[in-house]
Formats: sequence, structure tokens, C-alpha cells
Amino acid sequence: MDGISMYLTGILLAYSAFLISIASPGPNILAVIGTSMKAGRKSGMALALGVSVGSFCWATLTVLGLSALLSTYAIALSIIKIGGGLYLLWLAYKSFKAARQKSDLAVRVLDGEERSYFLRGLIIQMTNPKAALAWIAIISIGLTEGAPVWVGLTIVIGTSLLSAIIHLLYAIWFSTPVMVRLYGKARRTIQFALGSFFAFAGIKLLSSRL
Repeated sequence: MDGISMYLTGILLAYSAFLISIASPGPNILAVIGTSMKAGRKSGMALALGVSVGSFCWATLTVLGLSALLSTYAIALSIIKIGGGLYLLWLAYKSFKAARQKSDLAVRVLDGEERSYFLRGLIIQMTNPKAALAWIAIISIGLTEGAPVWVGLTIVIGTSLLSAIIHLLYAIWFSTPVMVRLYGKARRTIQFALGSFFAFAGIKLLSSRL
């Protein structure tokens, strides 16, 4: 692998952005949490695996699409970085807004047969339009013009593993009411920390050399 150190910072930042993005419960995470709480741990884990596979699909499609654009249009990187940076700033705004609210965690419960939860998790993730924007923002952080194939592959594999681990942990932890209460107490602090990171990543992406 050529020039690993040249791309390592971007890869690690992409991993960090991904971890932060799923630390803030969105519709998919809320579905996993709610299903684990109401339908049981196994159902929540099946749903979590479906969402993780969906994340892998989005990551792969995004890397392939961005790589094709970068190899064809030089200006594409600038446009992608601007769009990704603005999206991260929008996430920062949403996190800061959530930190000011006192509402409890509004979970989403999916009912159905246990064997269907994996497929439902996959469908939920693949039909979420915000997922495409999130992956463009995340991967544009680590994928630079002229980056070798292994950089995109590393981002896809790493984020896919992180997705599976984190979603499964959500399913396991939130199958107990104790964890729900603990998260509720720390929610506002967590949201403020997430907003700070999103703001940092967004500004860094917008101000980076194009």
C-alpha cells in the first residue's frame, strides 16, 4: 500500500464521523432500540444486522460512485466536499437543537415475526434518503482525489464492521430498562458532544484544500 500515512488521517476521521453519526439515535437506531425493548433482544439483533447490511450496501455504492466521479470530473471533489460539509453542519444544528430539548427518547417499535426483522432492517436502511447524504459526507472526508482503491475499501470494511458492532450493542443494551434510563439522563450531554464534533468535521471539510 502506497503512502499509508498520507491517507490514514482521513480514514480515521471518516471512522470517527461514522461512529458519531450512529451515536445519535436516528430512525434506524430508534427502531432497533424500540424493537429490543418491546419484542426482545433476538428481534432487535436481527433488525440491527439488517440495518448493518444496509449500511454496507450504502457505503459500497457511495465509494464506487464517488470514485467514478473523481476519475471523470476533477471538479466533482470540490462539489462533494461542499455538500458533505454543509450536511455535517446541518447535523450539528440538529444535535445542538436536540440537546436543548427535554423530551425523552422516542423509540420506534416494529411488530412482526422474528425471522422478518433482518429483512425489515435492511429495507429501512436502504429506503432512507438521509443515509445517502450521510455516507457522502462520511466517505468524502476520507476519500481524496487520486486515492488508491484500498482507501475506499478500508473505509467500507471498517465502517461496516463498526456498524454491525454498534447496532448489535444497541440491541443488547436497550433490551434492559436500566440502559434506557441511563441514556435518558446523559442524552443532552451526548447530543451536545455530537453537535460539537459535527461542527468541527463540517468546518474542516469545507476549509480543506480542494
